[in-house]
Order: sequence, then C-alpha cells, then structure tokens
Amino acid sequence: MPKRLTFFLGHLAISIIIALMAMGLVFFIWYPSPLASAVGVTQIFLMMLAIDVIVGPLLGWLIYKKGKKTLKFDLSVIILIQIAALCYGVYSIEQGRPAWLVYNVDRFELVRKNELVDTNIQQAQQQFQQPSWFKPQYVATEFAKDTQQRNDEMFAEVFSGISIAQRPERYVELTQAKTQIQQRVLPLKELEQYNSKAEVEKTLAKYPKADAWLPLKANAVDMVVLVNKESASIIKIVDLRPWK
Repeated sequence: MPKRLTFFLGHLAISIIIALMAMGLVFFIWYPSPLASAVGVTQIFLMMLAIDVIVGPLLGWLIYKKGKKTLKFDLSVIILIQIAALCYGVYSIEQGRPAWLVYNVDRFELVRKNELVDTNIQQAQQQFQQPSWFKPQYVATEFAKDTQQRNDEMFAEVFSGISIAQRPERYVELTQAKTQIQQRVLPLKELEQYNSKAEVEKTLAKYPKADAWLPLKANAVDMVVLVNKESASIIKIVDLRPWK
C-alpha cells in the first residue's frame, strides 16, 4: 500500500476515534438526552466534528508527497491545527453545557454554565458554587425574604433578562421545594393540548411511575419534566412541548 494512502487511512482512523470519544463526552455526560436538543447543540457539534474529521485527513492527503523536504513539518502543522480546532470547539461546548436544572416558581429552567451570574457566588452554599463536571444537577430557588430585593430581582428579569434561576446564591436543595412542586404539577392529560395524543401515549408508556409534569424552559426547545406527584421526584425529561 502506498505510504500516502497508509498515512491518510491512519490519520482518518485516529480522527474518527477521537471524534467518537468527544461525542461520548458531549452527548452522554454534558448534554444527556434530550438536553442536547433543548439547548440546540447537536447540529453545531456534529458539523464541527465532520469538518474536523474530514478536513484534517483530506489536507494531509493533498499535502503528502514522498521525498518532500518539508513533509513532516507540513503534516505536523495540519495535525496541530486540527487538534487546536477540536479543543476550541469542545471548550466552547463545555462552556455552554447545561449546569443546573432549576425549579423556579412553577417550572424548571435549564441554566447553562455561561449563563450563571456569579457576582455573589460566595454567598451561595458550598455545593452550589461550582457546577458538576458531569451531568446537570437539579436544584430549586429560594424567594428573597426582603421585599426590596424581590422587586429588584423582578426588574432585573424584566429589563435585563436575568432570572433568579441564574443566581447560585439563591439555590437550595430540590427537596425543599417538595410542597410547592406538589401544588404546581400539571395533569398528564394536559400534554395532549400541545402534542399529538399518540406521541404523548408512546412517551408516557416508557415511564409508568410518572403521574404529573412541569414545563422545562430552555434556550432552544422547551420540554417537559415528568414527575411523580406523591414523592415530588423527577422521573425523566422528555421531548414533548409544554405549551404552544
């Protein structure tokens, strides 16, 4: 087999292996299904990987010429650029990954890592000062006891779009919102107002313990959080619409 083809196939194989590892990290750890769709990262990430996997080996194929004096240097530059592009892409995706799934008033809000407002991070409980390196965690928000603070936060959300769900200093354990969740959950039948009956029945058949739901507000596609009302426990986030 010609050395040019051998190098190309080797380069392509290594690129594919690295791409598969990156996909596992993104879609099974940082963006567990269906959150990749909720955030809208799927197409961007797959396009980035396709370009990285195809362009790198293809450039190597075009540059490779037996006996060329600068061959090692040229191939090294291509590989370094390929690695740098992949690292930058994965870093950007890591910064935008779901960090917290925050119960706030009557819904959950998906808060990405780069959306967190850390101005008063030292006031947050220790376990909420840093998001997990793995899948996003569930928390709830605590209402301000001071009326002026509540008003300030309301104006901040209206005029600057900053929700208290983005403020870790307001986080408490989800169990502290058990009563509120039980009072706010919605009957499963209502899902048929926003989704086809067949789609709802097919989805709910997978989760027989779910008997209620809450909306999940996300930046790309809003979804549904299935809940067990008696225990106020989270069953699963599903790709159904919570409103029109």
